[in-house]
Amino acid sequence: PLQKLAGGLWVARISPPRPPAGTPSRRRMRSSCVLLTALVALIAYYIYIPLPSAVSDPWKLMLLDATFRSAQQVSNLIHSLGLSHHLLALNFIIISFGKKSAWSSPQVKVTDTDFDGVEVRVFEGSPKPEEPLKRSIIYIHGGGWALASAKIRYYDELCTAMAEELNAVIVSIEYRLVPKVYFPAQIHDVVHATKYFLQPEVLHKYSVDPDRIGISGDSAGGNLAAAVGQQFSQDANLKDKFKVQALIYPVLQALDFNTPSYQQNVNTPILPRYIMVKYWVDYFQGNHDFVQAMIVNNHTSLDVEEAVALRARLNWTSLLPASITKDYRPVMQTTGNTRIVREIPQLLDARAAPLIAEQEVLRHLPKTYILTCEYDVLRDDGIMYAKRLESAGVEVTLDHYEDGFHGCMIFTSWPTNFSVGIRTRNSYIKWLDQNL
Repeated sequence: PLQKLAGGLWVARISPPRPPAGTPSRRRMRSSCVLLTALVALIAYYIYIPLPSAVSDPWKLMLLDATFRSAQQVSNLIHSLGLSHHLLALNFIIISFGKKSAWSSPQVKVTDTDFDGVEVRVFEGSPKPEEPLKRSIIYIHGGGWALASAKIRYYDELCTAMAEELNAVIVSIEYRLVPKVYFPAQIHDVVHATKYFLQPEVLHKYSVDPDRIGISGDSAGGNLAAAVGQQFSQDANLKDKFKVQALIYPVLQALDFNTPSYQQNVNTPILPRYIMVKYWVDYFQGNHDFVQAMIVNNHTSLDVEEAVALRARLNWTSLLPASITKDYRPVMQTTGNTRIVREIPQLLDARAAPLIAEQEVLRHLPKTYILTCEYDVLRDDGIMYAKRLESAGVEVTLDHYEDGFHGCMIFTSWPTNFSVGIRTRNSYIKWLDQNL
């Protein structure tokens, strides 16, 4: 093109030559776009899993699940290289991204200490002149007896909220984990710390009312809370008993991995059936070769005599309502692997599986709150326990969430804030406020 200059002179403006199609720069750009598109597609494929539309915040749940799966795969790689046990590696990743120091506020005093050699984090609500003695909750975190900590952000925030809103003393127990210890060491840690706290001089130090103490926990922590609750209710030497127990999507039995909720939620985040069975095997320091057989109930088949008397205590065809059982059918093998129970007798121990405790044990338990979620393999454990407790004369509140998933109650702050997490936490604290 021509360009007119001052004085009326016209000159030609020469543009730099364009690279012909197919030059190296063009090809590199095209290749980059293709690679980027492929990478985005692969990431989307990895993140996406089919979820029921009714579950709370499904896309956020997919992202959370993908993050956890990635951490598991990294820990498995570390294990395969012989650098560390996979559970130690996974817990290191979890704690590295979420550990929080004992930070106090004007409303809640937070301190790390130990009770009888067991680490605890204590949350104390602000003193009130009109209320010289406070309520208290012994809280036990979840994590498959192998993961998480009382000192990570999720549990620190939960216990801080409980201490502030209830004006209570919350004792969050940092029990030892698999693979450093195995069943029943976790129960012993909780028992030791709790008995220490229940001493009159310790209750006086924290200004706690001995008649207003409860025990609570989520998932594996709910399992430990239920086990300790049963033990303490039977202990004639204990002067002070729990006023309430509050169990959040507790894991309560290892005899039947084909209840309707196990069948419905076999691959549902964040706790697929396969992972739950592996947690059980790890808890008992068992053989991982048994996992597939246990998934199809070969460990409690009809030829396993040790399990005969216990099956009736978790007969879900009678313990669960028709709205839960739907068209699901029991999975009962005629012959199975009798070696499993011989090598892992803990599977049939009521301390590990509180759901199979005798009725006489259950009738001495305190008023109980049980929270269950629809999209959780453990849903039916909690519902069956509520039914058995009611049959034993215990007052039970069963709080079920149709859009809930396993672990949801601790996910209440950005970026893992779920609407059902906020609702479950509020409902849980409200029940404690009304009943403790």
